[in-house]
Amino acid sequence: MKKFGLAILPAALGLVAALVWQAGWLPNEILYWRADVGTTMLGLGVVLSLAFMGGIAIQQWSQHGVQDAIERAQTQEIDAHRRFLRRLDHEIKNPLTAIRAALANLDGRDDNPRLTSVRAQVDRLAKLGTDLRKLTDLETQPLEKDNVDPGQLLTELVLLMRERPDAARCQVHLTLPQAPWPLPFIVGDRDLLFLAFHNLVDNALKFSTQDAKIEVRAFEDGPSVVMQVADTGPGIGEDELPHLGEELYRGSAGRSVEGSGLGLALVQSIVNRHQGTIEIRSRVGQGTVVTLRFPAAK
Repeated sequence: MKKFGLAILPAALGLVAALVWQAGWLPNEILYWRADVGTTMLGLGVVLSLAFMGGIAIQQWSQHGVQDAIERAQTQEIDAHRRFLRRLDHEIKNPLTAIRAALANLDGRDDNPRLTSVRAQVDRLAKLGTDLRKLTDLETQPLEKDNVDPGQLLTELVLLMRERPDAARCQVHLTLPQAPWPLPFIVGDRDLLFLAFHNLVDNALKFSTQDAKIEVRAFEDGPSVVMQVADTGPGIGEDELPHLGEELYRGSAGRSVEGSGLGLALVQSIVNRHQGTIEIRSRVGQGTVVTLRFPAAK
């Protein structure tokens, strides 16, 4: 519609000018133009070129203005989001401090099941606050960029997760390429990358049942290093997949499992900061595969 308006603008201006002169408001003198065909064609070409150039310039100016407005709106939304996370962390931390102080004064009452439940919920809220701070820092703090060995990182993670009590009910396997060469390094913050995969394996363990299988694997794919966590858990419905990674979102299966709803949001943020991608495939009743893809170090 805007392009159409730009196209008819010269005609509209000509019509207005013609009406002004026809109405007698300005002297309506007769002008004569005499030129050969070549000169006429040259002049016509120059006029059309100027008209097209003017239209293109106006269009680009308009698009630039729209893009600037979109970027400003996105920046304002991100800033508002960060302020919300900081405020939420603050609102959680203050009452927790008071509750913990009160619980500390209740010495000798550790056998009270109600107090035990309260302490567990306080710890859960404290972890939520910690995750909120991590999420906020991820969006603002610069990354420590080092060459990270993905095979070594996953080996360390799997050994750690196998020591957890809930890992005894399932099998945690690690598959890494051995030949003809090891995995290439990826550039990034090792602690953050470890946290991302820790959250993924932690989720798999939480939702795993007796004799379930969890596979952690990695392989090289062209210029990328692909790292996966697969499980034989309950799976995720197709209607819930688009919402995974949203802050505080918990699917139907997660409502009965302890968690903050920020684990996958942290993973998504870490992957984005490392110029990676995340893909989640799942089948209800069969399991889930989470695939992270990172650029290989050159």
